[in-house]
Amino acid sequence: MKPYRLGLYEKSMPDSLSLPEKLQETCGAGFDFLELSIDESDEKLDRLDWNNAEINDLRSAAMDIGIPVYSICLSGHRRFPLGDEDSAKRKRSLEIMEKAIILAAALGVRIIQIAGYDVYYTPSNDLTRCYFAESLVYSVRLASSFGVTLAFETMETPFINTVAKAMYWVQLINSPWLQIYPDIGNITNAVKTEGGSVLADLEYGRGSIAALHLKETKLDIFREVPFGTGHVDFAAACAAAKNLGVGLFAGEFWYNGEDSWRQTLAENAVFLRSHLNNAFSLL
Repeated sequence: MKPYRLGLYEKSMPDSLSLPEKLQETCGAGFDFLELSIDESDEKLDRLDWNNAEINDLRSAAMDIGIPVYSICLSGHRRFPLGDEDSAKRKRSLEIMEKAIILAAALGVRIIQIAGYDVYYTPSNDLTRCYFAESLVYSVRLASSFGVTLAFETMETPFINTVAKAMYWVQLINSPWLQIYPDIGNITNAVKTEGGSVLADLEYGRGSIAALHLKETKLDIFREVPFGTGHVDFAAACAAAKNLGVGLFAGEFWYNGEDSWRQTLAENAVFLRSHLNNAFSLL
């Protein structure tokens, strides 16, 4: 058995596929698990209200196919931020968090990747940061009662775009149930503009990195950059992650209507595994 697991971000596949079909495609492309998306769309947020039969159907499909759902990418807080000055939106943000934690526990999901920002569509200020801190305390306490880890994604916005910035909040909350799930592409862009080193930034998170998102970027371009065409040093990042004790990885890329999406899945699995296998001395 490999000493790491490589997952596939759900949005890499056509939305027209059912979740069992996405699990099957994940398996066929050579990935080990599926990362479920709960974004800000009504369709994805409705997943938080799945009944027991719907949850059991997904669990059964995952068991039958042999592809578990290990993580949830919870980006629904972009629309309903934890630090929003609007109390109604903030209340909704906590409802989303509560339901996501309960769903994760029911599905056997280990990690919920949470967005590293206090607000997204409005300016950040002292009040939004204060509300964010209050909401985070509540969220981590709830997660701890279900045994589900919340882990910050390093984002494309300055609030938390590096591991060092995420560590401020991890150390402030001081709970084993709040960790970091860095996006290596976003970190690369952050250090290119703010200075520093990707590897030094990852080192800040030693002991607090639950998993790593493997995504390609270019300067000021944060998504939909094909692997191998940007400036992310995957070899160095994978080696550093291994040294930091990280064993869970997910390839993040998007389906954009191309007919060759299955080929893209398979090629990206080969690309990412080549770096991971080398880092873990499996070549």
